[in-house]
Amino acid sequence: MTRPTSTSAASSPFPPPPGARAYALSTARGAFAVVDSPAAAGVEPRGVALLLPGFTGSKEDFHLLHGPLAARGYRVVAVDGRGQNESDGPAEDQSPYARAELARDVLAQAAALGTPLHLVGHSLGGQIARAAVLLDHSPFVSFTLLASGPAEISESQKLRVKLLHDALAGMSMPQVWEAILAMGPPEEVGGPARGFGSVEQMRLRWLNHKPAQLLATGRELCTEPDRVAELAAVPLPFHVLSGARDDTWPVTVLDEMAVRLGAHRSVIPGAEHSPNLDRPEPTAFALADFWDGLPTDGSGPRG
Repeated sequence: MTRPTSTSAASSPFPPPPGARAYALSTARGAFAVVDSPAAAGVEPRGVALLLPGFTGSKEDFHLLHGPLAARGYRVVAVDGRGQNESDGPAEDQSPYARAELARDVLAQAAALGTPLHLVGHSLGGQIARAAVLLDHSPFVSFTLLASGPAEISESQKLRVKLLHDALAGMSMPQVWEAILAMGPPEEVGGPARGFGSVEQMRLRWLNHKPAQLLATGRELCTEPDRVAELAAVPLPFHVLSGARDDTWPVTVLDEMAVRLGAHRSVIPGAEHSPNLDRPEPTAFALADFWDGLPTDGSGPRG
């Protein structure tokens, strides 16, 4: 298997937020680019969180969560998955981006960090995280699905992914980026022009993504089966967190999933598919409140 390498932090055009450092996390499955922030000075450490980004996203989508979570005592490690932004991967071979392979990457990241983790996955990242938990839940003390639903994405978002795939079939990554800008800022899962920083940073991130990763994971978003019953059998505390509006998985669908999981449920007013970007402080508080309410070993009742 091709193992990802990582751009060095010194050469990165994506500076980490204050108090955090960017580096390549060495794992048994290669190196992955991470942004890692410790608990704030003078605050009792309360745990460590591993954050996985969504489709066309990256670790930088969580930049605005680091500060408020650090202030609550949480170390935060946000990661670029294989083929995302600064974590390398094959450009044309889609097989290393199969759901099971990406799930094993997550378990390797957890093993490299070497501590019990609160796992958080946004959108596509939530479904990859779910696959990892179903393979082995033992590294984790809780699992938060952040704007990430029970199965395949909505029909409107499938259309957006199909348009992106059609474009990638006949155009280069720079050409697709120009087409995206010409259509206006996309939204939801097809939103590489929207994110954490400047348009130039968004462009660089887009160009860093590997086409094979976008093709494989986009297809998986459109075909993901409902695995909620399997997940509900895993002995972890669950949290379903979303904005008040979501076109990728309607909020009612997320509500129903939370019930099926016996999960704690948080809805962030004024936020849509990316609460971490739309309203980062309430999103961070919802995460920390959930984690604070858990027993120190992560066990105990859900809800």
